[in-house]
Amino acid sequence: MLKEIKIPEISENVESGTVVAVLVETGQIVDVDDSIIELETDKAVVEIPTPYKGKITEILVKEGDEVNIGAVIARVETEVVDVDEEPEEVPTAEVPEDKEMEEAEPETAPQAEPVKEAVEATPKVQPPPPPKEIQKVEEPTPKRAPAPASPSVRRLARELGVDIHAVQVGEPGDRITEADVKAHVKEMRPAAGRISVHEPVLPDFSRWGEVEGVDLPTIRRITADSVATSWRTVPHVTQFDRADITSLQEFMRKHSDRVARAGGKLTVTAVLMKVCAQALRKFPHFNASIDPANNKLILKHYVHIGLMVDTPHGLLAPVVRDAESKSITDLALEIVDLAERTRKRKVKPDELEGGTFSISNQGGIGGTNFTPIVLWPQVAILGVSRSATEPRFIEGEFRPRMILPLSLSYDHRIIDGADAARFLRWVCESLAYPLTMHLD
Repeated sequence: MLKEIKIPEISENVESGTVVAVLVETGQIVDVDDSIIELETDKAVVEIPTPYKGKITEILVKEGDEVNIGAVIARVETEVVDVDEEPEEVPTAEVPEDKEMEEAEPETAPQAEPVKEAVEATPKVQPPPPPKEIQKVEEPTPKRAPAPASPSVRRLARELGVDIHAVQVGEPGDRITEADVKAHVKEMRPAAGRISVHEPVLPDFSRWGEVEGVDLPTIRRITADSVATSWRTVPHVTQFDRADITSLQEFMRKHSDRVARAGGKLTVTAVLMKVCAQALRKFPHFNASIDPANNKLILKHYVHIGLMVDTPHGLLAPVVRDAESKSITDLALEIVDLAERTRKRKVKPDELEGGTFSISNQGGIGGTNFTPIVLWPQVAILGVSRSATEPRFIEGEFRPRMILPLSLSYDHRIIDGADAARFLRWVCESLAYPLTMHLD
């Protein structure tokens, strides 16, 4: 029976869309919920599935077509003969002669003689092969049949760069689930290291006005690849807290000239780097990496802290090595040197590698809070926003205090929320009362 596949109601106020991809071909066998097209609306790109199982006989749309809700996009023949079924009538009395047997065999069947021998060797009569018109359905097509998976599972596979046809299911005949796709990803990681993701095709922006294509700078391309990998790999959570740095401000005013004479600049970043280095010693899970392939946690016995530097060419993260063994003055000097050479593109490649933790300070620009992306294979990064004077109720009265907002993003596979809260609170207390670092 011939059935029409129509575009269903997608969401409220969506009346039409643009076909951005046709996912099937004429003659292809489809199952229920297999995707037929991808349709772009003003809200999202959605997959339109088929409600029928059968053979595609006609495709009525192509890429770029504007179609309305309810429009017919394809027709499917639901009465497809199952090539695995045996013919209804099986002769049981007579064995066909050699000539008749040859005529019944397919044109490409070199197995005529073995079949003949089998018939002669046993008293049972073998059923004749299926008619040629049925075997046309059995002939392989260049395009693989759609895998048994729902549109949402197909989308997940595409986002993870997984070939949906390669995913194994629990039992033969089962449909592919999200759990099957994720299990396949875990199996791929040890061999592939990183899974490439197929980016979605952009719409034709020139439809709405004049456009210009500009090549991405090398640093921007590297940054884009790095943060995309981190975002796909690391399950991010961000913990927020605020540190009272009123006393720290006084400390910096007293000692800034001393650091300046040494050739550096005493900043909150330098002090934070020292505090974070001590925190990483106290909380070693924040100075680690996870190895899912071998079910191991890699604890690092060194502390190398990366510093996010805003340059005209893009964001880079030079690394201060052995930060825990250096004084605040040493750190201030190294930060100035690294940042200056990074902006001038004179930093060495190995100075951008090996970080175990990172700090991103946007306080000089502004903002109240943000959620930095963990730089995989690190497991945590500290975001710093602009400090501001706020009233705090202390000993029965309000007093002006300098408050610094901090944001700690972390890998939830290794770090729990309570651990993140303790780590960030320890950093805040050490900024407010520096001797806190030496209590334990």
